[in-house]
Amino acid sequence: MAGSAAVLEDGSLLSRLDRGLLVIERICALISGLAIFALMWLAVRSVGGREFFEWPLQGYTNFIEAAMPFIAILGIAYVQRDGTHIRMDLVVGRLKGRPLWAFELLSVLLILVLMVLLTWGAWEHFERSFDCARPWCSRDSFDDINMPTWPTKLVVPVAFGVISLRLLLQAWGFVRGLVFGLERPVAVPMVLSVAEQAQVEAAQLEPEEP
Repeated sequence: MAGSAAVLEDGSLLSRLDRGLLVIERICALISGLAIFALMWLAVRSVGGREFFEWPLQGYTNFIEAAMPFIAILGIAYVQRDGTHIRMDLVVGRLKGRPLWAFELLSVLLILVLMVLLTWGAWEHFERSFDCARPWCSRDSFDDINMPTWPTKLVVPVAFGVISLRLLLQAWGFVRGLVFGLERPVAVPMVLSVAEQAQVEAAQLEPEEP
């Protein structure tokens, strides 16, 4: 049974690009968390206003719709980097060396093709709602409030683009592992066993030496 994953780093170009993209991924994950926090407070405002003041928040469902891309998509690249996104490790956990890197490379490339197509389609969807010749550069808005939809629609191709960059770096890492027969390539998620995961967690709890 496999547990969490670790990503190795060194001074190579691939590892530097990996760490640079990680900064962007962390910012996206932070924005996603802030969107969840804001939506929680909007729910308190809407329910509290309706129950105690008979004044519910206007357009609450529209705010939920606008927040969904931030919540559901922006953080995916961050978890894809270290392999904590949904994975089927029943087979992968039993593979080692080149067979493992070949399997991982194939799966990453298939996902990359899908993400490129989704990015293209999402960008087309954004362009249909964006028009600077109109007020707020918007061709459409949410039903209950006069808020343009294009900022929300723009989040989707941006998030998919970040995921595509992450998949490209991981494909590069798996190719290096496959070609050179590396045991532990950089910039790819290394699946840890339960025992290895426990050791990592125990090391994190140990106090640092002065």
